[in-house]
Amino acid sequence: MILLKSPKDLIMLKRSGAILASVMQKLQVLLHPGMTTLELDLLSEELIRKEKVLPAFKGYNGFPGTACISVNEEIVHGIPGSRVISDGDIVSIDLGVNYEGFFSDMAVTLPVGKVGDDKLKLIAATKESLNLGIKQAQAGNHLTDISHSIQSFVEAQGFSVVRQFVGHGIGRALHEEPEIPNYGRPGFGPLLKNGMVLAIEPMVNLGGWECLVTGNGWTAVTKDGSVSAHFEHTVAITDNGPVVLTKL
Repeated sequence: MILLKSPKDLIMLKRSGAILASVMQKLQVLLHPGMTTLELDLLSEELIRKEKVLPAFKGYNGFPGTACISVNEEIVHGIPGSRVISDGDIVSIDLGVNYEGFFSDMAVTLPVGKVGDDKLKLIAATKESLNLGIKQAQAGNHLTDISHSIQSFVEAQGFSVVRQFVGHGIGRALHEEPEIPNYGRPGFGPLLKNGMVLAIEPMVNLGGWECLVTGNGWTAVTKDGSVSAHFEHTVAITDNGPVVLTKL
């Protein structure tokens, strides 16, 4: 787990996060019906390399893409390929960069064209659950205060929180301790401290929380075929409260 040791560390992570947020903002504009997930992935790599930084996901444990692109029933770790993005889909883009050894990670879920109200409500609830989780990323709180705030809000909206996949520490590596579940009772886990950096990422399903990993060994889908949404920010815990490093 990284603990920020100097003001320079925070500056470097802020730069990493700002680059990533800029790339993600551009991808949101470029996303359109009729393109394949591979085309979107190639655009993400092009934009990242234009910034003179490295795509953090490409080659990570053998992952073949630059971005994890998950459509509708796909929760996370969607491998870019020939799947065509259609009007009415929701698309999750999960992306990371490595800026001079400082990592940032973020995800958004976007509606494509005319999307049903149930999907829009799911996206809005997932995004708000991330905001509520970030508010709990305060020095002196426990880790599961983040988890509980996400779960309690999501379930009150009638949705379910994925349990098989979790958030994580981040900084000098893409994935560091601690794991950050999006469910659980408050007041448990390690105390949060000034200098910790966390990737908080609720994954929320329209139906049940259970999921399956497909035959490619990566892509997780909802067991019941319902759609799923995913939002993520890289957040630094400071004495002045949480700082979102990947703010759009």
